[in-house]
Amino acid sequence: MWVTAAVAVAVVLTAVLVAALVVRRSLVERLEGVLSRLGPEPVDTAEIPDARSALQAVLAALESRAEAGAEQLAEARASMSRSAGAIEAIPQGVVICDESGREMFRNQAAVAYVRGRHGEAVVEQAVQEQFHAVEGGEPQRRTLEIYGPPRRVLVLSAFPLGDGERVGGAVVVVDDVSERRRLEAIRRDFVANISHELKTPVGALGLLADTIAAENDTAVVRRLAERMTGEAFRVGRIIDDLLDLSRIEGEESATRAPVPVHVVVTEAIERVRPLAQARGISLDSDEVLRSHTVNGDQRQLVSAVANLLDNACKYSDGGSTVEVRSWDDGDFVEIEVRDHGIGIPGRDLERVFERFYRVDRARSRETGGTGLGLAIVRHVATNHEGDVRVASREGDGSVFTLRLLAGSRPATNGLTGTSRRKFRAEMS
Repeated sequence: MWVTAAVAVAVVLTAVLVAALVVRRSLVERLEGVLSRLGPEPVDTAEIPDARSALQAVLAALESRAEAGAEQLAEARASMSRSAGAIEAIPQGVVICDESGREMFRNQAAVAYVRGRHGEAVVEQAVQEQFHAVEGGEPQRRTLEIYGPPRRVLVLSAFPLGDGERVGGAVVVVDDVSERRRLEAIRRDFVANISHELKTPVGALGLLADTIAAENDTAVVRRLAERMTGEAFRVGRIIDDLLDLSRIEGEESATRAPVPVHVVVTEAIERVRPLAQARGISLDSDEVLRSHTVNGDQRQLVSAVANLLDNACKYSDGGSTVEVRSWDDGDFVEIEVRDHGIGIPGRDLERVFERFYRVDRARSRETGGTGLGLAIVRHVATNHEGDVRVASREGDGSVFTLRLLAGSRPATNGLTGTSRRKFRAEMS
């Protein structure tokens, strides 16, 4: 009887042990399945003595792989942040969308197109059209001209994103090429103008030389020789102005030193005095005060003021007066050159500082102007961190104002605020 009972107990214990082993094996298999989905590293279940240890091993593996995943996620986020920062730093507008057309990213340069009006709204519409244009998987390029003001030229380039088999989105880059187009136009105009300006006197010299060779009358030869001298002087003046402009452009970091304004004006007047006397024009510099100084390169400053005076004399009527004045507001000194000549039409005011641009070409040919003088003035002002402005009324003269950083010596007197406002009001 006791043997039978013992056998029965043994059978029950065996059944329980088998059941436990089955449960353990099933649990381990399930845990292995979970771990296989979490990562490639297997867990050695032979070293796991029980279910509790198996659970602890799983938790440890989960924690290890979670830490690795967090590191990878942090690295991915840092990489994305660097990429976004790089895209933000470029001046072109960049817009990225996914395969459904939903916008994913837009850098700051492209934000202005979203809420903009007029020209910006036109650009944003063109961006959306470019997104649709690349749905076929081919890059697209479009030039958009906005007539302003100001006039702008933008190039929109769209590129599909994907693995080569299917389009997974697109990126549109908006590049404002207005300044490049303007500089290209200036370069073309410069080449055309300098070719014309040199060709005319050189052609005249050749014609005059041929005429002199066939002329026996001494008086005629003398007159032709004088004409040749004038044309040669014209060529030399063009070359001198070109060299002067090139030199000033190359001296962006010119030497800075306190320069008395009255010294600059006096030297400039001496340069243009022959022209002024020939045209019967008086040069009045009584209101240029000795206390005024500017920081800059004296040679460049004299060149700028001389060109302003030269321009004023050429476009003034004979017997009139060209006035030079200066005043100091503490930070800047302004040198103003005023004439009582033909004035400048409003349509030409924005272009008078361009190379070879002349308001009255017939008068320029008569006076021998090259069209480079005011361009030189603008470059000198830029080199000295200043600017040059013009106010004019057609038929009533012009006022050119050269604004420069004041020198180290403070101004102790000068035109009062009332006198300055009165002088400016006369041209407004």
